[in-house]
Amino acid sequence: MEHQVTAADLATICATRPLLDVRAPGEFIQGHIPGALSFPLFNDEERAAVGTAYKQQSPQRAFELGLDLVGPKMAGFVREARILAPRGELAVHCWRGGQRSGSMAWLLRQSGLRVATLEGGYKAYRTAVLDSFTTSALSLRIVGGRTGSGKTKILHALRQLGEQIIDLEGLAHHKGSAFGFIGESAQPTVEQFENDLHAAMQTLDPSRRIWVENESRSIGRVFIPSGFWQQMTTAPLLSVSIPQADRLRNLLADYVGTDKADLERAFMKIRSKLGGQHLKAALEALRGDDFAAAAEIALRYYDKTYQHGLDTNAASHFQQLEFSHGDPLEIARQLIQAEQQP
Repeated sequence: MEHQVTAADLATICATRPLLDVRAPGEFIQGHIPGALSFPLFNDEERAAVGTAYKQQSPQRAFELGLDLVGPKMAGFVREARILAPRGELAVHCWRGGQRSGSMAWLLRQSGLRVATLEGGYKAYRTAVLDSFTTSALSLRIVGGRTGSGKTKILHALRQLGEQIIDLEGLAHHKGSAFGFIGESAQPTVEQFENDLHAAMQTLDPSRRIWVENESRSIGRVFIPSGFWQQMTTAPLLSVSIPQADRLRNLLADYVGTDKADLERAFMKIRSKLGGQHLKAALEALRGDDFAAAAEIALRYYDKTYQHGLDTNAASHFQQLEFSHGDPLEIARQLIQAEQQP
């Protein structure tokens, strides 16, 4: 008898067995279930050929072509699956939970493996992901502060102290500003970012507070999902203010030693806001290795942007916390205390 699981069961299933995604590699790259392994029945070209045969000839011809393409691979599929599932248990899925995952599950069961399939496939999973952003009521707390305040470090210090966090910039592989791509790996697709955010939410207790960093709706090329974003915009905002010297030190620690051409490219992105004179000064400072002067120019621009954001913020509660230092762990302790006060 076939063993099917729902999208809601995935966390439990994936904790005990590998999940094989039998869609084509291009589909996997576009978006996949976090933790799933790419195990394609067809490569991208083969998938396109089968699809063309289905549309232009007939389902029967597409089926026969699929058999021709898969037949020589069957023994290899079994050998690889046994390596990936040494305990003899695994799960497979395709796009809709149809022929591709059904065929792979049949083959692997014939080899003696115990195989579960995902009911409704990746499509059902995506429906659950998108629904979660509007149906999950989260007790969010927003860590704000001007550029260079060390918000990400504060966020991780909060986790160190036992608090729950979601690191949106970590999931996005981007620090959020025009300079945010520097030192980061390639960003995920918007679809994959949503999947990864959903997975992060699944690990947290929604009845407890969850800290996130103050962000704009877009983080580089990805976007915070609408439902999650709406909760962020109305959540209590705790804005951290640290001395200018500490902000500069944070920026220099993040960017000195990175590719100077990337820094110049980032300044060019905000040239219309900086103005020609400030842009010229920033680029000259970079070329003279005066990174502190360049950082100060950038801070003047971002301080104006941050103040505008505060002026238009719809947070349910706003609190400004002033510090004479930039120690993220001590700031995190003070944020927790501020939250515990009536």
